[in-house]
Amino acid sequence: MKNNSNGLGVVCLALFLSEALLFILSWLLSATRMEGVRSLISSEGIRWFFGSWQTLFASPLLVWLLLCLIAWGCLRKSGLIKLFTFHSSLFTSLSSLFTFHSSLFTYRDRLALRVSLVFLVIYLVILALLTLTPHAILLSATGHLFPSAFSRSLVPVIAFGVCLVSVTFGLVSGRLRSLADILDALSTGIAHGASLIVVYLFAIQLFESIRFVFG
Repeated sequence: MKNNSNGLGVVCLALFLSEALLFILSWLLSATRMEGVRSLISSEGIRWFFGSWQTLFASPLLVWLLLCLIAWGCLRKSGLIKLFTFHSSLFTSLSSLFTFHSSLFTYRDRLALRVSLVFLVIYLVILALLTLTPHAILLSATGHLFPSAFSRSLVPVIAFGVCLVSVTFGLVSGRLRSLADILDALSTGIAHGASLIVVYLFAIQLFESIRFVFG
């Protein structure tokens, strides 16, 4: 964990220095009157830099990142990841998921897997009814799946499905015992992945600054 944090710290430092160099480079290039280049140190650039933070940060990428972290936290806290990584053979673990072999899983884990699988099937059936039937609600006006309301919400749909299965497994298996445990499962991924959010903020600011200068 500490090595990952150090690596992400280096990435943040590199992004910060790149942003600072972009300020200087944009000023030098604009001073030479290079066509299509705007300076971040000009009055226009400074107004853009200070006035666009909330717009830049509040992008779908940030929402997707948060949802992925929530789903990952649910998987970890529910015990699903630990349950399958405990066994050395991935093939054996996956086959046991469908056969519920007693030598690999406890009775409560087998029951939790069955219930979670039922909820997953129900969830997939609902999605199929909303997307695959004629004149389905989530299809586009032309009847296509991509692009459509479904394709725009694909990441939230997957994240919600992962959370649904994870929380169900955690409750039935006894790893999640209360609403406080469920809330902790939903938030633990954000807590562990907070450094990724910081990296995102630096990265999106640099990306949009490049677009402003050369766009």
